[in-house]
Amino acid sequence: MLSVTSLAQNYRAEQTSDHDVPIVRLTDVAAGVEVTIVPSIGNRAVEMKVHGKNILYFASADVGEFQKRPRLSGIPFLAPWADLLNEQAFWANGKRYPFNMTLGNVRGERPSHGLLVTSPLWHVTEVAADARSAHVTSRLEFWKYPDLMAQWPFAHEYEMTYSLAGGALEVKTTISNLSTEAMPVVMGFHSFFQIPDIPRDEWVAHLPARVHVIAGEHNIPTGEMRPLDIPNPLPLRGRTLDDGFTDLERDADGRAHFSIESGGKTVETLFGPKYTVATIWLPAGPNGQPREFICFEPLATIISGVNLAHEGKYPDLQSVPAGGKWTESFWIRATGI
Repeated sequence: MLSVTSLAQNYRAEQTSDHDVPIVRLTDVAAGVEVTIVPSIGNRAVEMKVHGKNILYFASADVGEFQKRPRLSGIPFLAPWADLLNEQAFWANGKRYPFNMTLGNVRGERPSHGLLVTSPLWHVTEVAADARSAHVTSRLEFWKYPDLMAQWPFAHEYEMTYSLAGGALEVKTTISNLSTEAMPVVMGFHSFFQIPDIPRDEWVAHLPARVHVIAGEHNIPTGEMRPLDIPNPLPLRGRTLDDGFTDLERDADGRAHFSIESGGKTVETLFGPKYTVATIWLPAGPNGQPREFICFEPLATIISGVNLAHEGKYPDLQSVPAGGKWTESFWIRATGI
């Protein structure tokens, strides 16, 4: 079944299905870009095809397989916290909030990736196209769900808009704090990128960072920061990384430009000013062979920053005041594909 929600001369936004999974597809005809979002699985973008080539690494054969076995790929949303915490609890406003490990929605000694990475609780509120863009907006009302509030007891909600314009995808997120106390902002995205048809060993990464976040045991930051101590640009042949970076170099609009390039092809992601940290994940695969992606993760804080701030080891934790909103975007675009 195809339900075309909005159609403009150059832009299309449509609610449809793929392998019986509801999706939203945004199209920029002139730029040859098509984006696929799966609202019912974490509101995740799984494809950004440029002239038919996906610049997002997607680990599943199709959306149907992804529904049966969701895997980290595409652009996972990590909230209320991103990456790891150093204990089964978090600190906010001088108070420790331990997780209820019996509920089953938080696991491990060092809980990772928040509560919403595959959440079915998103509701699409608008799908539209006009002469300027194609876009979809969805909302998740966190405060409505006791099993979520039991772990992160701040009444809040998320609104996310994917907007495709001029060949670039903007991902805009707003957090509304409905509670009576300030809420720490610890969220982020685990974006996976690839250059189609070129092996990772041939890519070169550009890292607009001045500071390397130094990690200790279990990859938890120690609070130490050092000047950037890896090459920039960084040839990826034989390299692995799972590191945090901050003090990002920014353009006149406050955006930090991360990219990979090879053979005249470039895939770039730009972080807005409130994404102050990037984790770069460049893992080895089986038998030490490279996995064919790199992750540039836009983050509001360093790993476990919410707890390191309480320990006096991280001064840059953001928060959203009671009754307030926090909004930021990142962008993805490609050339030469």
